[in-house]
Amino acid sequence: MRALMKTSAGPGLELTDAPMCEAGPDEVLIRVLRTGICGTDLHIDGWDPWASRVVRTPLILGHEFVGEVAATGPGVTGVRAGDIVSGEGHLVCGRCRNCMAGRRHLCIRTIGLGVNTDGAFAEYVVLPSSNVWAHREPIPLDVAAIFDPFGNAVHTALAFPVLNEDVLVTGAGPIGVMAGAIAKHAGARNVVVTDVSGYRLTLARTMGATVACDVGRADVGSVAAELGMSEGFDVGMEMSGNADALRNMISQMRSGGRIALLGLPAQDVPVDMATIVTRMLTLRGIYGREMYETWYAMSVLLEGGLDIAPVITHRYGYEQHADAFATARSGRCGKVVIDWTRPTGPGVL
Repeated sequence: MRALMKTSAGPGLELTDAPMCEAGPDEVLIRVLRTGICGTDLHIDGWDPWASRVVRTPLILGHEFVGEVAATGPGVTGVRAGDIVSGEGHLVCGRCRNCMAGRRHLCIRTIGLGVNTDGAFAEYVVLPSSNVWAHREPIPLDVAAIFDPFGNAVHTALAFPVLNEDVLVTGAGPIGVMAGAIAKHAGARNVVVTDVSGYRLTLARTMGATVACDVGRADVGSVAAELGMSEGFDVGMEMSGNADALRNMISQMRSGGRIALLGLPAQDVPVDMATIVTRMLTLRGIYGREMYETWYAMSVLLEGGLDIAPVITHRYGYEQHADAFATARSGRCGKVVIDWTRPTGPGVL
């Protein structure tokens, strides 16, 4: 089968032939239709210090995907050949304290699809049946391909109640933009999204942000004042991993405010602990998706009219993978999708 692989240590990927995979007991063989490119994939492609420390080659990348069930192994129930499915990319042990308590998203032995084991940038992928999410309602394939990052956005956006609240989202990457749209859909009064990329701030406005603020040119505090916030933001969602963004967010929160943290900083971030303590702020780390409450929420949000399709801005065929990765790395894009049913695609949608 055709697969996009990291064949050896070092920058770059290779579209090559890989052995055909098969479904074992309690496993599902999926014919991949679309995949999304994640920041993790860019790290592995570029072979940065994190990738060189974590990844073992050869490896098939990819954990954002949608596909069609091709076959099921012995013992599989709940899905059958022909089903359209996405997959939870965190493979958990099922035996640790959190797994046994039903908190699988907190598994201490989590293995990442396309990071620690072969992933979905291929014509076929195999997953444990417990990691397969079947789409029971019609859904565009491009949207189904990005259920993984959509889940990150849902997990973050709904970590705290947002109904009638004023929300600050720092970082207008695709997940930040989706988180802002989810908060607005869930009843937030104002959603302010910040970044320095004009392209992505425009995308945030398209997705429903009340204000998309270029923090290189304007102060978030002045935006809050213009919107009539006398005490600060109620809920913060830090999506960028930028130290200045987090520190600024902390300074803009009202007393008792709550912050969900998804962005991963590259190094330690000093923060104003006195403000956190005296304003009694709550900070909660978010990683991945709750299994499978977040997945249920994703499906219900889409059924309820939330439209995340505008965040998908480019689609390439599998032979155009270099162009797809270059576009994703440029930042002048939303989500970039690779079509595994054809060698070339339209590029810009």
